[in-house]
Amino acid sequence: MANNSTPNPVRVVQLSDTHLFESTDGKLLGLNTEESLTKVLELIKQEQPEADLVLATGDLSQDGSEDSYRRFHGHMDAYFDIPVYWLPGNHDIMGKMNLHKAAESMSPCVVEINGWHIIMLDSTVEGEVPGYMENGQLEFLDSSLQKSQGKHVMVCLHHQPVPVGSSWLDEQLVGNADEFIKVLDKYDNVKAVIWGHVHQDFVGERNGVKLMSVPSTCVQFKPNSEDFAVDGTNPGYRWIDIHADGTVETGVSRVTGVTFEVDYTIKGY
Repeated sequence: MANNSTPNPVRVVQLSDTHLFESTDGKLLGLNTEESLTKVLELIKQEQPEADLVLATGDLSQDGSEDSYRRFHGHMDAYFDIPVYWLPGNHDIMGKMNLHKAAESMSPCVVEINGWHIIMLDSTVEGEVPGYMENGQLEFLDSSLQKSQGKHVMVCLHHQPVPVGSSWLDEQLVGNADEFIKVLDKYDNVKAVIWGHVHQDFVGERNGVKLMSVPSTCVQFKPNSEDFAVDGTNPGYRWIDIHADGTVETGVSRVTGVTFEVDYTIKGY
């Protein structure tokens, strides 16, 4: 369990779905993911000089290669002098991911910062695209929430635990999301749940809990689409201010002034 101390509010930067390849020339749906990540990191450095920590919510690699993880952590070290915490996505390969663990910590873990507990979970199933919360993860969540009573809590995972309105993506949400939500509902101090995977900006609320996804640092998926569809919006990140009184403020920022090459004819990834 990591401990940090910082003034109010805590500024969290969430980035996700970097989809790096073994080669820096690697492209996802025609877009060079190394280039787009660099542009997003430059934007974060410009806009978030007072950020307190970074949360990377999965699919750091597209091909699970050692070089892709080595470069990801190299980017984190180069751009940030604050803690970086991370969790896996369905494209990640844990064995190789752990070989280059330059970040402060990875899921499952709990980050303690200024009256908040941030619980990092693993929603992946090896070899599968959809998410699922294994018993060990649910037990870790429940135990961590028990220990977090009296603190405000934000929970982080890769897959969406609620539908985001895109039918093809919502087939890939956490398979036992009802069990996950049942654990959350036992505690009244959970203030936010955040995730990656869907490559789009989504904000909702359930029982007073803010629910948020984040744009990818590479290709974006079109919101509210029935079938696979790529969106024309640029890569970006989410900032989240978590306050000592439990309130949560957030926004999304995207790269501007750059046109990214995307192949809209490709119907899957």
